[in-house]
Amino acid sequence: MKIAALTVAACLTSHSALAEEVSIALDWTLNTNHIGLIVARENGYFADAGLEVDILPYSESASTALLAAGAVDFAYMTALGFMSTKAAGADITALWVTMQREAGRLVYNSDNDGITRPADLEGKTYAGFGSAWEDALISTMIENDGGTADYDTVTLGTGAYEALASGAVDFTLEVATWEGVNSELLGRNQSHFIYADYGVPEPQGGYIGAQTSMLQSDPDTVHAFMEATSKGYTWAAKNPQAAADILIKAGDFPNQDLVRGSMQVIDRGGYLTDGNTTVGRIDAERLGNMAKFLYGSGVLRGSDGQPLVWPGDVSDWFDQSWMKD
Repeated sequence: MKIAALTVAACLTSHSALAEEVSIALDWTLNTNHIGLIVARENGYFADAGLEVDILPYSESASTALLAAGAVDFAYMTALGFMSTKAAGADITALWVTMQREAGRLVYNSDNDGITRPADLEGKTYAGFGSAWEDALISTMIENDGGTADYDTVTLGTGAYEALASGAVDFTLEVATWEGVNSELLGRNQSHFIYADYGVPEPQGGYIGAQTSMLQSDPDTVHAFMEATSKGYTWAAKNPQAAADILIKAGDFPNQDLVRGSMQVIDRGGYLTDGNTTVGRIDAERLGNMAKFLYGSGVLRGSDGQPLVWPGDVSDWFDQSWMKD
């Protein structure tokens, strides 16, 4: 019995020693967008693929910047973060997208009688987060609803939600699958406008990417990591509440109901899979439409700060050759 136990221990030690170490940087503090990565780690999918994956917590350095600099092997990136960095010339390629539907929305207090449509936002005060994308989005919505894009902005970051709840500002942007869930849990009576209803292309969200050179130099690692990641997200999509429990155990969440509620919204809303799209599948048309919108709005800029010119095609921005049909 002792010999058998020692043999098993030796095999386990050998397997661990042979595991390839890779890293992925997160775009924000741990949340349900990252659930497939945590499931892949905790359910052993990464280990089965021969990988030891270091999931790096959010820091002051953007995940896209870390990836572009070669400081990490992979990065989880916001759609805007990925497109801005790629358009500026970074040698990165998207391999995956998490959200098949736009989770963002413009939100305001339901008892604000001065707001019934986007055109009413003219002259109001917006609590923002400091990106050029916000103005392009809001201006497009107001103008497509017949209004003039003339509103005040105060940059508050995550403080925007408390400011809105208190009535200190008139509107802000939120993610339905997280801040929206939190507002409901807090009993806040809020309404919203959907971006795509007012002329903004609907993107997918939450890209995972690698340096383009890695696709050529180490395709086996890319394939192994992405297939295990895909397995994690697919399992989470089929088992949303069990996945929520796994995420809760792995993180530090003061309000566990927020995690569980978020996974309920993701499941019911078909965010990981809309029923027609494979989990993780990048839609070339939607990526192109959003990139063209960002170019045309002057959001995407070069290192000199000047707006970039639409290249006509962004099909080389992603590569899903690792994905099995």
